[in-house]
Amino acid sequence: MTIWLLFVACASVILFAGSQLSRYGDVIAERTGLGGNWIGLVLLATVTSLPELITGVSSVTLNDLPDMAVSGTLGSCMFNMLVIALLDLLTKRPVSNMVHQGHILSAGFGIVLIGLAAIDIGFNKYLPQVSVLNSIGVISLLYIAIYLLAMRLIYAYDRQQILDFVEEVASQESTAKMSLVRALIMFSLNALLIVIAACYLPALGEQIAKLTGWGESFVGSSFIAITTSLPEITVSVAAARMGSFDMAVANLLGSNLFNIAILAIIDLCYRKGPLLHAVSQINAIPALTAIICMGIVVIGLTYRSEKKILFLAGDAAAIVVVCVLANILLFIAH
Repeated sequence: MTIWLLFVACASVILFAGSQLSRYGDVIAERTGLGGNWIGLVLLATVTSLPELITGVSSVTLNDLPDMAVSGTLGSCMFNMLVIALLDLLTKRPVSNMVHQGHILSAGFGIVLIGLAAIDIGFNKYLPQVSVLNSIGVISLLYIAIYLLAMRLIYAYDRQQILDFVEEVASQESTAKMSLVRALIMFSLNALLIVIAACYLPALGEQIAKLTGWGESFVGSSFIAITTSLPEITVSVAAARMGSFDMAVANLLGSNLFNIAILAIIDLCYRKGPLLHAVSQINAIPALTAIICMGIVVIGLTYRSEKKILFLAGDAAAIVVVCVLANILLFIAH
């Protein structure tokens, strides 16, 4: 019971501090003049993904739990897709019919990046065993290159909407007249709270896995993934409630891209060799699930259904079914 209470406490801290971090990050972007350019969007994306980054790094450096790091990061990608499907509950029309088709570009790059991770996990013993500095895998360096290319092309394709998005988010706090110094102090304090909570998560996840017998990969891709995704959920739901469904979907798809870049950072911190060569092949399940779900997102954005089946559109319902089946498979396979 103590372990579960501590886990809930960590999740609550990340939920609260994550929402505050986004708020103060918006103010900083606006007060420093970063809100109206590409750096502003990168700042906002980094802020919401801070729990995944800290949890992953602490998993391999403080706790020697590479499976927990990878399953938590890839599980977060899978869970982000589930959140996109559940956004349908907040509107009368299918979300895929309300957002612009430019999100296909983000989904496509996500499929490529996560696909590479799935190949590395499932077939690394058949691939050339090449690493840089005896640690980081060559494919991890490829993640960074593809991520930077994706950001460049997405920005070039939809530059004006991205700038409007960053300015709109930053302007929400403009009326509060909050000073830059106060925003920086509060941002730092909430970031520190997330760092502390995220450092405890891997150890708590390991104890839950041992206590329940569920396995590191299942606990990482479910409990840890959901907990570290709480800031993205908060930002996306808030955007959806304001009617900015494009903002919500962009945040979730963009988070998936950044999560794979985070894998490269975790790989750099893991000193025993290439990270994905040291984890269970079970971790390919959340990766493949995220790929399937992003494929469904592409189908939904292309077909653009105008009707729902009860509370969800067909594409959203399909994503929910795929995620539920994947978690059942993860539970059985552990």
